[in-house]
Amino acid sequence: MNILYALLLLGILGGVFGLILAIASKVFEVKTDPRLAEILDALPGANCGGCGYPGCAGCAAAILAGKAPVNACPSCSGEKTARIAAVMGVEVAAVERRVAFVRCAGGNRAGHKFDRYVGLDDCVGAMKVSGNGTLDCAYGCLGLGTCVKACKFDAIHINEHGVAEVDRHKCTHCMQCAAVCPRHVITDVPYSADILVPCGNKDKGAVAKTHCAVSCIGCRLCEKNCPTGAISVVDNVAVIDYKKCTSCGTCVSKCPRKLIVDIHGNGKVAPVVVSQ
Repeated sequence: MNILYALLLLGILGGVFGLILAIASKVFEVKTDPRLAEILDALPGANCGGCGYPGCAGCAAAILAGKAPVNACPSCSGEKTARIAAVMGVEVAAVERRVAFVRCAGGNRAGHKFDRYVGLDDCVGAMKVSGNGTLDCAYGCLGLGTCVKACKFDAIHINEHGVAEVDRHKCTHCMQCAAVCPRHVITDVPYSADILVPCGNKDKGAVAKTHCAVSCIGCRLCEKNCPTGAISVVDNVAVIDYKKCTSCGTCVSKCPRKLIVDIHGNGKVAPVVVSQ
């Protein structure tokens, strides 16, 4: 009988505690907005941090709370951004797609402080070991792949010249490569841009010329010959205003250093427009 009473008491206590827990779960229930899952599903899931929030979950929560715009994720395609906008009940404007771009073409064509570098395959590490890096040029890509490791989309690699190069077809414009580059040589350009100046050397021509065989020397021939005024020399290096550029290729042919490149052969491609 004692065993029976004990089992009966345990059963009653279990039932009472279960009822209390059931009531508590209803009273203290944290309701989740179903739109959160829909927004999160539209995000890429790479948790790259390009939006400025802690991962895709943080970005989704910020969008839902109205603390971030529906286009907060720089890695989202136009279709996915439109999906998020539809969930939030807002409209988005169309903007031209942009991609990362490395303003350097030097690498093994640039002067180096050492005949051979032995150390970490990391640009930040090389900067700490050798002061300002392994190159004579203070503005060049070190080519040790810190940006490659940071890219979660396999969109940037070290090319045959030992310089980081962006695959614009894979680039999502999260700009994590630019954030980790200690030389700050990575910027962004329109996806449709075909005339490019892969140099950011701000030294005067004579100095720049001694540091790299393919550097801009600020001679202004491109600036003087551009029929639309789309290219100008700023801080001793050529810079293109893509709102004015017609991709005529004049600057490419006039550059004495053969630095300015036309990746599409003098043919302007149609801009890729995405919803943002």
